[in-house]
Amino acid sequence: MKVASIRVRLTAWYFVILTIALSSFGAGMFLVMRQTVHAAVDDDLAVRFNGVQRFVQRVFPGRTLEDIQYEFREHSGMKPGGDLLQISDAQGNWIFQSGSIRPYNIPVSGSRNANGTELKTIDVAGSPLRILTAKVEVGGQPYTLQLATALGGFYGVLHRLGWLILWSVPAVLIVATASGYWMSRRALAPVDQITHTARSISAHNLSQRLAVPETGDELQRLSETLNDMMTRLDSAFKRLDAAYKKIVRFTADASHELRTPVALIRTTTEVALQKSRTAPDYEEVLRGVLAEAERTSALLEDLMTLARADSGVATLQFLDTDLGTTVKESCSQGCTLAGPRNVVFDWQIPDQAMNVKGDPNALRRLFLILIDNALKYTPSGGRVSVGMHQVDGFGIVEVRDTGIGIAAEDLPSIFERFYRADKVRTREMGGVGLGLSIAQWIADTHGANIQVESAPGHGSVFRVRMPLNSDSQM
Repeated sequence: MKVASIRVRLTAWYFVILTIALSSFGAGMFLVMRQTVHAAVDDDLAVRFNGVQRFVQRVFPGRTLEDIQYEFREHSGMKPGGDLLQISDAQGNWIFQSGSIRPYNIPVSGSRNANGTELKTIDVAGSPLRILTAKVEVGGQPYTLQLATALGGFYGVLHRLGWLILWSVPAVLIVATASGYWMSRRALAPVDQITHTARSISAHNLSQRLAVPETGDELQRLSETLNDMMTRLDSAFKRLDAAYKKIVRFTADASHELRTPVALIRTTTEVALQKSRTAPDYEEVLRGVLAEAERTSALLEDLMTLARADSGVATLQFLDTDLGTTVKESCSQGCTLAGPRNVVFDWQIPDQAMNVKGDPNALRRLFLILIDNALKYTPSGGRVSVGMHQVDGFGIVEVRDTGIGIAAEDLPSIFERFYRADKVRTREMGGVGLGLSIAQWIADTHGANIQVESAPGHGSVFRVRMPLNSDSQM
């Protein structure tokens, strides 16, 4: 079932309400006018009755029937139309009947009201009459006095008024309904424009926006709200698109990195099984497979860490932690790594407590990643040093090396996943380009940032700037 448009429904409701209002107004006006006419006629009859009553009480005493009739005919106080008059005695004999009332042949009727008067409307030969009947007593003799007013003229006016209302209400309804439809169509035209523009917006042009009418009404607020919604959708779509591209690249890089150790393990095992070998040979093969398996396990662990970080399910325990203690623990592990590489490793960590809000394990991993990177790319005989100090409420941890350095064009990309500059990072040095990505994530979650200064052949400086707790600031 097709639902009518808003403008049609608005027009229909407008038509129904206007029909009820105009019909009620027309009917009420007709009834009020009718009541007003009857009230005016009744007041006129009452005034005339008072005049006739005084006349009767003055003329009747001591007069003959002929004199009384003559006086009534000659009475100059009668108003126009006042000749619709008849008087009868207690026996129903006519004392007087005006010439204009006689053709109506109105029967004598006594008053049934307690106050002695009665008002009623009768139809005589198609002519409506309003009759006032009252008792008048003169000299102890009761008389019935009846005055009438013809209502034909008044009813004619009411009749024409009724037809005027009957014809004018539909005419007004037609004009008003057409005008209402035109106004609703004009008022809702911006909605059609909004609908047309909204339909033209797709995933390829989310930057397009609706025209906002400067009207200060609901349509302006609707347009602004829809524009705000599309801005959020555009931002979300761009984030999803970037995340999708990152996932695709991440998956491809991860597959590539995993393919190499798996291929090495498989190839080494296949070659070892092609012919019988001595126990030392098998031991050497197994050591190679173990080394590749360990590198693969480390890679998988790093991938799982980044996956949990991306999904938001990585849980860190933020505690009050002494930054100096954490850095010292990382340096102790760094000493173990530096020995086999013949690299001088030293650190200068002040004894002053520098408390931060953070996860101790994650922070140790952050600094160990930086130390391990510095050791990997520092040639034999070089130096790696770790320092720490406080500046303006921030703890600054610096890892310096005399290694091969990083080219300027590579610096903006070193924190990207699986990024390895060919002249800087090789598989033989170890690592697949995930360490700095993990370090960047740990720093971000702690409100810290990592700055890098480096030049080829002049070593590198990695500087971590982390906010301290208020009680640790000097």
